[in-house]
Amino acid sequence: MKKTRFIIFTCILFFFLNNCGLYKKVDSSVPIQGEERARKNIEEGRGISLKNLRGGSTNYEFSSSNPMWRAGLEILDFLPLTTVDYSGGIIITDWYSSQNSTNESIKITVRFLNNEIATSNIKVIVHSRICKNSSDCSIKEINSSIKSELTKSILKKAAQYQAESKKNN
Repeated sequence: MKKTRFIIFTCILFFFLNNCGLYKKVDSSVPIQGEERARKNIEEGRGISLKNLRGGSTNYEFSSSNPMWRAGLEILDFLPLTTVDYSGGIIITDWYSSQNSTNESIKITVRFLNNEIATSNIKVIVHSRICKNSSDCSIKEINSSIKSELTKSILKKAAQYQAESKKNN
């Protein structure tokens, strides 16, 4: 019984050691650098190159190149911002109150649904907070002229940015 276990153990050990490459000789002519090694493998037919599959017309979107995003930030620059997430397409301001009314404040949320300049691709939400005292506040969404004015301002500014970028290119 012990001999059988020893033979099985030895066979399993040999199998694992043989597959992990302990007994394979290493070719010293293999380059250390990754790019050189990949180039050599492709020349020898042992690899593939995905370099020419794309075609070269990649369009990278950065926040500074998106006219809607830039316009939204510029229009709302006078307000304190709490959340600015380009990848999520959202700008949220902090509660803002004028010096005349300290118990009433507004909060603006701008959502960019698409990068194209269109009224349907931007959603502006305005919340109002009215506080009777420090612990008794009511918050509700309001439909005020601020909503439509912000939408128009952002779209107008974005159109200007887009015209400038086309002119420069």
